[in-house]
Amino acid sequence: MRTQVAIIGAGPAGLLLGHILHRVGIQFVILEQKSREYILGRIRAGVLEQGSVDILHELGLDSDLAERGLTHHGIYLQYEGQRHHIDFLDLVGRTVTIYGQQALVKHLLAEHDRIGSDVRFEVDDVQLHEVEGDAPFVTAVHDGEELRIDCDFVIGSDGYHGVCRPAIPGIRALERSYPYAWLGILSHVPPSTDDLIYALHPSGFAMHSMRSLEVSRLYLQVDPDESIDDWPDDRIWEQLQLRLGTPGWTLHEGAISEKSITPMRSFVASTLEHGRLFLAGDAGHIVPPTGAKGLNSAIADVALLGRSLVAQYGGDEGPLKSYSRSALARQWKVQQFSQWMTEMLHVHRESPDEATRAFRYRTQVGQLEYTTGSRHAQAALAEQYAGLPF
Repeated sequence: MRTQVAIIGAGPAGLLLGHILHRVGIQFVILEQKSREYILGRIRAGVLEQGSVDILHELGLDSDLAERGLTHHGIYLQYEGQRHHIDFLDLVGRTVTIYGQQALVKHLLAEHDRIGSDVRFEVDDVQLHEVEGDAPFVTAVHDGEELRIDCDFVIGSDGYHGVCRPAIPGIRALERSYPYAWLGILSHVPPSTDDLIYALHPSGFAMHSMRSLEVSRLYLQVDPDESIDDWPDDRIWEQLQLRLGTPGWTLHEGAISEKSITPMRSFVASTLEHGRLFLAGDAGHIVPPTGAKGLNSAIADVALLGRSLVAQYGGDEGPLKSYSRSALARQWKVQQFSQWMTEMLHVHRESPDEATRAFRYRTQVGQLEYTTGSRHAQAALAEQYAGLPF
């Protein structure tokens, strides 16, 4: 078969790029290794930057978001038992929206079904060919039959473990692992807060987020090598009450429907392009979740890549040639912010020396006191959290 753009991966990046291309009449096919049920069942990020919301609105893909999304004007930073509100709307005139990646993928896929897009699941043995030349093609196996797709461009939105990034010769992975992980839970209890809470506590970081007005999403800092089996529900709630507690405030408890431990790391590929192959989303970079940037980085990539492909088919090759440079320049700013938030809010336990640990903790408190006490510092946080321009 023949198409213009072959998209590998049906996560939010691949699905959204398909809609961007469909809007201007560029043909595409989306190939996904996992099943449809697996894609729809993955629980991932839940905060959309203002720019991500604007893109979905511009594309007419925000009907479910408008109905179910929760607009937040800021976040709380908590330390030393005190909670401080950072008001994004007041500081920079922008907001964020709580809307789970799972819900976004479901809506994007439903819209692809409605317009009749060619999205294929459970595709095996995907291989890329001739991406350095003018006639790339993709081979795969689908429903037991061999498949060949000739195309103009291949887009790798197939995640960190996908086949596209390894297809780029000499590509380097710039990585950093963190000495802590997040234990995350979903609880069917209404949120106990109006905006997200980020808390630094001597026992470790904690966060109160949400998925809806009926479902809370909460996190605890744990060690990366801990087992979820060592965290019964009672222990989780005990630590959440300890780390998030403030005078006069109540954390409501409920049934836990899902819990898992996720290590934290940063990763950026040295390039996002090779010939006619371009990477987007987790295939090219991963951030620790503290700054809520993973999903938004994927959306930013495909917004830029979509505009570049539209320009390419309109006769302007410049934007596509500069895609990798532009996307990585934005990504490194995102990495800096995510690293800053992570290091400011997580207890550093790796040093065996108690005095060193105490010193680092007090500097974190000092950093939080400066951030919450300076309007300029608050504005810098708000500008980055609510989202850099695409």
